[in-house]
Amino acid sequence: MIRKVKRVLFVVFILFLLNSFVCLQESGSADSKSFLWKVQSETNTVYLLGSIHLFKKELYPLNEKIEEAFDRADLLAVEANIGDTRQMDLQKLIEKAIYLGDDTLEKHVSRETFELIRKRAEGLGLPLELINKQKPWFLGLMFTSVEFLKLGFDPNYGIDKHFLSKADGKKRILELESLDYQINLLSNFNDHDQELFLLLALKDANTQSQEVKELLQAWTSGDVNGLERIMTKSIEEDKRLSSVYDILINDRNKNMASKIADFLKMKETYFVIVGAGHLVGNKGIVEILKAKGYHVEQM
Repeated sequence: MIRKVKRVLFVVFILFLLNSFVCLQESGSADSKSFLWKVQSETNTVYLLGSIHLFKKELYPLNEKIEEAFDRADLLAVEANIGDTRQMDLQKLIEKAIYLGDDTLEKHVSRETFELIRKRAEGLGLPLELINKQKPWFLGLMFTSVEFLKLGFDPNYGIDKHFLSKADGKKRILELESLDYQINLLSNFNDHDQELFLLLALKDANTQSQEVKELLQAWTSGDVNGLERIMTKSIEEDKRLSSVYDILINDRNKNMASKIADFLKMKETYFVIVGAGHLVGNKGIVEILKAKGYHVEQM
C-alpha cells in the first residue's frame, strides 16, 4: 500500500507541479508568432520558450521556429529536470504532502474552503477520507492534474519532456531551479498561504474547460496580453490570492531572469524552457530582460 501511495504522489507531483498559471498550446505555422523569444547580448543568444507540461499527441509537430531554435542551441535549460527521477526522495515527499497520524486537512483550512473541497471531491468521485489526508498545496496540484487529464492532455507529450528527450545524450541539460526547490517552495507555505494556493487551484479548475479555446487562440496568435488576462483572472476576482501569485510567479521570475542573464555572458547558445506564465506581464521574465538592456524579440 505504501509503495502505491508513493507512486501516486510521485506521478502527480512530477506531472503537475509546474502547471499552475500555465497555458495550453496548439501548433502554429512557421509564419505566426509563438511563445518563443530570442534574447541577445553583445556576445551571446538565448532562446526562451514558454511551455506547458502536458500536451496532446495530435498537436505535434511544434512550430518550426521552435524546433529550429532548439537545434541551433548548444545547451538546454529547464525549470526542473523532470526526466531525472533519481533526485526525488519519495519518502520526504510523502512527509511533506500527507498529514500523519490523526492530523487532517479539515483542521488546517476554513469551514468554507473544506466545503468547496468536499464538493469538488464528490464531483470527481474521490473519497473524502483520502482527500482529507492531503495537505492543501498537494491537493491543489491533484485537482489541477485531474482537470487536465479530463481535457485529454497527456503528460507523456509535455513540451518539457519532448525537448528533454531530444536533448538526452546530445545536449547538456541545466536546471534553473530543481524539484527539491519547487517542493519546498509549496510545502513551506504556512497554513494560510497553502489554503490560498488550494483556492487558486479550485478557482482555475472551475473555468478550465470553458477557457481552453481562448487559451489556444492566445497562444497560437502570440497574444501575450490576452494570455496574461486569462492567467490572472482569478487574481483579479480575489485579491487575497495575489500574495501566493507573487511567490509562485513574480519572485521566481526575478531569480530565473538573473540566471538567464548569466547565460547571456557565456559563449554557448542556450535553449531555455519555462512555464508560459513566467513570460507575460510587466513583471515577467521577458520584461525583466528588456529592462536589463538585452535585445528581446518574439519569434
